Amino acid sequence: MPEHAEHPHPAYPVGLRLAGRRVVVVGGGQVAQRRLPALIAAGADIVLVSPSAKASVEAMAAAGEIRWERRRYEEGDLADAWYVLVASSDEDANRTASAEAERLRVWCVRSDDADSATAWTPATGRSEGLTVAVLSGRDPRRSAAVRDAIVEGLRDGTLAAPHRRSRTPGVALVGGGPGDPDLITVRGRRLLAEADVVIADRLGPRDLLDELPPHVEVIDAAKIPYGRAMAQEAINEALIEHAKAGKAVVRLKGGDPFVFGRGMEEAHALAAAGIPCTVVPGISSSISVPGAVGIPVTHRGVAHEFTVVSGHVAPDDDRSLVDWAALARLRGTLVLLMAVDKIDAIAQALVEHGKAPETPVALVQEGTTATQRRVDATLATVAEVVRTEEVRPPAVIVIGDVVALGDGT
Repeated sequence: MPEHAEHPHPAYPVGLRLAGRRVVVVGGGQVAQRRLPALIAAGADIVLVSPSAKASVEAMAAAGEIRWERRRYEEGDLADAWYVLVASSDEDANRTASAEAERLRVWCVRSDDADSATAWTPATGRSEGLTVAVLSGRDPRRSAAVRDAIVEGLRDGTLAAPHRRSRTPGVALVGGGPGDPDLITVRGRRLLAEADVVIADRLGPRDLLDELPPHVEVIDAAKIPYGRAMAQEAINEALIEHAKAGKAVVRLKGGDPFVFGRGMEEAHALAAAGIPCTVVPGISSSISVPGAVGIPVTHRGVAHEFTVVSGHVAPDDDRSLVDWAALARLRGTLVLLMAVDKIDAIAQALVEHGKAPETPVALVQEGTTATQRRVDATLATVAEVVRTEEVRPPAVIVIGDVVALGDGT
């Protein structure tokens, strides 16, 4: 806190444990609206003294979270109080409450006159059990800015705060999103920052691996089509082995762990081995990649549904579980994943079952990354376009009238 002539000494920071203790709030306006939730969360026995209150504050009283005395502040209202927040528009009431708090040695925060207060409220934020409180004297905006920067860093993992206490070994199945490292969830990024071992897929956000500390072991679980592959059983064994060694393990996957990601197979293997497993959902490429090139998978008056299908098995393959005839009858959007090398057979099947050959198709290769590109076609031309344009996996294929809503650039 910067020193000022009026306050040559910095405030002494302390965390008040108010559970079950009487707290008096004077005034039911905007300040009370902002401060009451934290006091409620602290378990305080809150008494609000105010002739009126904002609707949200009144709702807290109606829910039994606070007791509301609908009147002006009176001498004696601070009896047995541990803490008081003076925040009314009644200057006389504020002065009376502040003077009583001084006599009773009750810590008093004043929203109208910080110099007369005996306590100041810091800018406060929370992340994973940590409470961050910042004071900067007469500059509350600076306090809030510093608070926000710290909390954001803790949440997205850019500010490392490793747990020093003992922790239960386990595995986090983290969906890394479609490829852009900024599109991983806040929780996923934080778990990456705390990991000892990361087992990563080729389609995960690879740029995030460069941010890991040197001690983190990164295992390549790439399943490159028609190339080297790490068998699923080996991946499961690696997850179990490192978790049993007491390490924090992150299985970093592209998109969402449970959208064609074999995440449930890994979760079952971990459960069978008695390893705790946390699933962190990710942004699926089935929605995010079309959106990245201006294609909404639904749109009022155009598509009321969208269907996501794995295209890794051809329609005429006995292993196929897809009802292509039913899909051809749908009027909404069809999104195909892992379908580049089967798109010829898929397009033929859809047309044979009644889908119009001129139905628009968009192929988005390496969506959300620096090498993203979009190629447009129709069901009648898509096979040839894939060949001539040399479209390669990973690519998301969108079929339906929504394709025409984007400009194709």
